[in-house]
Amino acid sequence: MKRRAAAARSVVLTATSAVLAGAVLAGCGTGDDGPASSTAPGPARPATTLPTTTKTPEGTLLVADFGSDTVTFVDPDKGPIDSVQVGKAPYGLAVGEDGRAWVATAEGVAVVDTAVRKRVDRIPYATETGPVTTGEYRGGGMGIALAPDGRHVYVGVNVPDGNGVLEIIDADEREVTDTVPVGRRPFDVDVSKDGREIYATDHDSFDVTVVRADSPKSKKSRPKSKPRRIEVAPYGTEGGLGSWLKPHYTAVRPADGKLLLPFEGEKLVVLDLRTGEYDVEKMTANTHQHGVTVTDDGTLYAVGTGPIDPDADEGPSLTVRTKDGKERVIPLDGPHEDVAVSEDGRTAYVTGGFTRDGYWNGISVVDTADGSVRRLPAGERPLGIAVL
Repeated sequence: MKRRAAAARSVVLTATSAVLAGAVLAGCGTGDDGPASSTAPGPARPATTLPTTTKTPEGTLLVADFGSDTVTFVDPDKGPIDSVQVGKAPYGLAVGEDGRAWVATAEGVAVVDTAVRKRVDRIPYATETGPVTTGEYRGGGMGIALAPDGRHVYVGVNVPDGNGVLEIIDADEREVTDTVPVGRRPFDVDVSKDGREIYATDHDSFDVTVVRADSPKSKKSRPKSKPRRIEVAPYGTEGGLGSWLKPHYTAVRPADGKLLLPFEGEKLVVLDLRTGEYDVEKMTANTHQHGVTVTDDGTLYAVGTGPIDPDADEGPSLTVRTKDGKERVIPLDGPHEDVAVSEDGRTAYVTGGFTRDGYWNGISVVDTADGSVRRLPAGERPLGIAVL
């Protein structure tokens, strides 16, 4: 496909702009974690706890507490109602139709029964990821996704100072059945609608790894397909590990199965996974973008974390982009990371945690009709989020 160029931006930050951006950006650059900050009111731990005999209400939010070792259950009107220990520095999470949540932590993939709010297992990684630590560059699981039939879990595992691995988990046996090499720091994992392919978005190597979902148990006589790497770098790869202009989170477009990757509130990459080519469409938020999700009607939600260069870029925001490319940019107060949307599409929930410094312990609740925003306390440095 022909690539359509948008306005260019400098790939490598000056020392001054890097220092200014450090307080509001996450998952990019090469700096270590800075001091924590919290600007949201409310307790980090739940003030009240539902009795374990009480079934979790439908519509409850589940967030991964990257600053702790828990997931927090959040009433979307009142705030935290319970928490469950899952493992250090939980990052992404995925929830199946059966109500089981799969949480990628530094220690393994935790399995949580969300109905009764109890951890039922934690599956160790087959890959050596070094000491169990916290922070942006910690080893262990990052992006995570479920197969459409719920039989397999796919988790992107970060291996510090090296390429990552996609680990495939049998959901019934609760064990790793296969590992596949991918790129560096697999921020996000998606699955095609038919379940035949898995896509690992590799932040530090500027690419997406396409993995065939061949089952080694059912196809022993058939050679496994090799993973296929597709470079996705609409700004180029200059700056390498020090560049901010890398792919982060992704979403599969329901209409045609193409992968959507927002960059900097300026460019939306629409990746054809069959050909490895992509188009670039214009975006309007002009801010560093991370979390993304798409609803069944094709509406894309993209989280703006804040400016790379405060002198040239806009602040945090949520972009709501319809399938025909029309955008509304809703300003947010302070840094944010990921997003989930209510079943009726009327409300977006945007987490205030970060992989780096500058986070806050809460969620912005956005009315998608009128653009109004209210803040809700939620866990500790919440990253991944799902609506139960």
